[in-house]
Amino acid sequence: MSDTTGASPTEPSAPYVPSHAELFLAFVKITVMGFGGTLPWTRRMFVEEKRWMTAEEFNDVYALCQFLPGPNIVNLTAVFGSRMRGATGALAAWAGFLVLPFALMVTVGVLYAQYGDVDALRRVLIGIAAAAAGLLIATAAKMVVPLFTAGIGPAPFVVLGVAAAVGVMRWPLLWVLAVLVPVSIALAWWVRR
Repeated sequence: MSDTTGASPTEPSAPYVPSHAELFLAFVKITVMGFGGTLPWTRRMFVEEKRWMTAEEFNDVYALCQFLPGPNIVNLTAVFGSRMRGATGALAAWAGFLVLPFALMVTVGVLYAQYGDVDALRRVLIGIAAAAAGLLIATAAKMVVPLFTAGIGPAPFVVLGVAAAVGVMRWPLLWVLAVLVPVSIALAWWVRR
């Protein structure tokens, strides 16, 4: 029996491109699950569940979003939606990511203004904060893995340099980035050539 698709068995299949509705619903799901931060859920969905991106692609896009103005994860939403479906994809992803949480937070804000002094509510919020911190640490650990899989290159040393300069020596972040961003780009270019 002949293959009617016209593709040879050795050709890789084209990567799956989600529809506008899938983008919207994926980001709605992320925001519903994302108490304390949506980065862990976004990475899990895109890399592990849907396989819309590789771990390296996710890290690269997230690194780009770190340098754009505004919240990193909102930037990631727009960049990802744009990569998948252009400007309308960015709008679908952005709407899925922000419309429901905005409505929910307005409602929660009104309720918190009314009942924020209740001691049980404070304990619940402390528990949620601890769980969110654990999710963030676990996601950071997963994001570090691709840096070490291809052998130890310059990336971990740049990360340690930034952590030492900002966290230990208390140098201004702007000056550290002004020096280490060009160094990091040069090192990445040198390693990949």
